[in-house]
Amino acid sequence: MNDLLKKNLNLRKIEFWAATVIYVFATILLLAKVANSGEREIWTPYRYMFDNYHLHYSYSKYYFFPQVFRYTGYYGAFLLWNFVIVPALAGKRQVAWNIILGLALLTALWGLFGITDTWLKGYLFYHKSADYVYNLVFKTNVLYALWVMMMLTFYSMIKYSASFLLDNVDKIQAKYRALTHDCIIAIVVFMIIAFMMALVDAPIELITSFIFIAPTAIGIYALSFYSLIPQTLVQKRGIFIYFLKVAGVMFIIGVPVGFITALVFDQAEPVFIIFGFNSSIQILLTAPFAWIVYKRKIAGNQEILTLKTALGRSTADLDFLRSQINPHFLFNALNTLYGTALQESSERTAEGIQRLGDMMRFMLQENMLEKILLVREIDYLNNYIALQKLRTQTSPDISIVLQIEEHVDALQIAPMLLIPFIENAFKHGISLREPSHINISLQTKDNTLYFDVHNSIHPKMVNDTEKHNNGIGLENVKQRLILMYPNKHELVIRESAKDFFIHLTIQLQ
Repeated sequence: MNDLLKKNLNLRKIEFWAATVIYVFATILLLAKVANSGEREIWTPYRYMFDNYHLHYSYSKYYFFPQVFRYTGYYGAFLLWNFVIVPALAGKRQVAWNIILGLALLTALWGLFGITDTWLKGYLFYHKSADYVYNLVFKTNVLYALWVMMMLTFYSMIKYSASFLLDNVDKIQAKYRALTHDCIIAIVVFMIIAFMMALVDAPIELITSFIFIAPTAIGIYALSFYSLIPQTLVQKRGIFIYFLKVAGVMFIIGVPVGFITALVFDQAEPVFIIFGFNSSIQILLTAPFAWIVYKRKIAGNQEILTLKTALGRSTADLDFLRSQINPHFLFNALNTLYGTALQESSERTAEGIQRLGDMMRFMLQENMLEKILLVREIDYLNNYIALQKLRTQTSPDISIVLQIEEHVDALQIAPMLLIPFIENAFKHGISLREPSHINISLQTKDNTLYFDVHNSIHPKMVNDTEKHNNGIGLENVKQRLILMYPNKHELVIRESAKDFFIHLTIQLQ
């Protein structure tokens, strides 16, 4: 209960302001009538008794001020009971003191109602003795004070019960499958309406009908949702069969309901009236509503399943794209090491093998992660570029310019996202026979990555085994960018007869 009290701070504010607004509004209505009381007679519950005894009636004396004091008593009692006494009792704090405070509140209400009632029923003093009037008024109002306290208690019970139900919807549904979220909301609404009916002293016929119809509607809805409708759909039957099942359930329910109705009214006629009205409500309103909600739930579940399937397919495509990148790069790296080994036998080859080992370790350990630190991606790029330089450093006509930022804080990026552009640059931009250049720039600003690669282009040799192979790296990275950075990246590719340029920006966080 303490947890509920802590969670309902906003509810307490709503209760306070709602009670205050009602109190102020009711007082303003009384004041508005005071302004008109001098021009015309204002109806009040006991005015006709003053007229019967030919007594002068003052609206201010015999109604306005007594009612203002009563409204103030209602307002104060609500605040004291709802915000002081009940929370303390629920939290088991100063129990004895708060019980005494509750009894004092009951006594104060009794005295207030008794005193104000002597003015509301002032006509009694003109034909009865004062002792008789006081005895009658205070005996009557002790019951009225008890009724007000009972209504305050009933309200507190409804509030905490509703709060408990709403705060534990998931647990209740897990334990009692038939109680859907809608049913729990309906139970809360039912309790509130029942309280309002008791508060306004509604006719017994209306209260009885509501007590039978509302719980029956909740039960029919839950039964339909988890039994009648699924069974009907599994049997490939239509809504008409479902309505027949609901009618059968209502006929079975009608026996105990009719018996209770007969005990309440001690007549046969109300039994058939309530049974007919209740059955009509359930078959014509509750049953179709449950059918529509269930159909919409099925459609929603199907949509969620479709989205999950699409998400799984996208994930599978992403994993496939990753798997395509690694063999392609290893093939290029092994070709580079093979060419280096032909030129010289030790130092450069050893360096190349070491860098290749670092890169393979990166692919095995970090390439399968969704995100890695940008600094680790930069290390991978530097290893790759250094490995490629082993075969180009002896050619004076090859220019490789790097402007790669080393300090990138704690930014993260999808692994192997930038390497295809550099692979593409070395694959198509380097020629050992013609002047070649590669310019690579990587900078970050305000959590945004700016990546540029500019390289020369050389026509393939006739005997080049990859002459007709356009490669898969760029297409893969385009798809990965769409999957992993939707609406958070911009890729610009420009190509001429002798140059190839890409500009990529990514919002990393």
